[in-house]
Amino acid sequence: MALQLWETLKEAIVAYTGLAPATFFTVLALLLAVYYVVSGLFGSSPDHRRRHIEEEEEMPPLRPPVQLGEITAEELRAYDGSDPEKPLLMAIKGQIYDVSQSRMFYGPGGPYALFAGKDASRALAKMSFEEKDLTGDISGLGPFEIDALQDWEYKFMTKYVKVGTVKSEGPVAEPEYTDERSGSTSRDFDAANPTGDGQSETAAVKSDETPSNVDADKE
Repeated sequence: MALQLWETLKEAIVAYTGLAPATFFTVLALLLAVYYVVSGLFGSSPDHRRRHIEEEEEMPPLRPPVQLGEITAEELRAYDGSDPEKPLLMAIKGQIYDVSQSRMFYGPGGPYALFAGKDASRALAKMSFEEKDLTGDISGLGPFEIDALQDWEYKFMTKYVKVGTVKSEGPVAEPEYTDERSGSTSRDFDAANPTGDGQSETAAVKSDETPSNVDADKE
């Protein structure tokens, strides 16, 4: 019975495909091999998907952001992702954001890992990865760089939680006010009038002498 079925199958293969049975089964085997290769590249087996889901479930949940207040740039370096017990922080224009949810980008091994734990405003504006640009100093930037920095700031404000600010370490310079009529500054005025009473000593002397002169005329 089995031999009869085999003879019938061979006749059908020859009749419908025009190929010899050996050739037909060789082509069929090649097609199956190609199918499995392609499905392996562009698809995923149920076992692979299950392992991926299990890996995601094993990842610890993100901790709620903790407000740090004002800290120094040196203190901010401790939140560069090297300590898994600490949040991953990054600052832009002096504002510190918790970027723990984007650890794949800013965490160790990520493409932007060198920005973590720093105020990288200048580097973001210039899209620079040089050590000298990993600073919050944005002086001297061009208009296109300023626009790029504003785009980054908007992204951080809308995506991440602000948790603090970077303490400014530079002294605050007192502004100078210029007299438009004489061109002298407030510093020049202070040097000319060290008493700070708003009048020169000569004017004070004249004001004291004026009443006596008037009395002399009356006499």
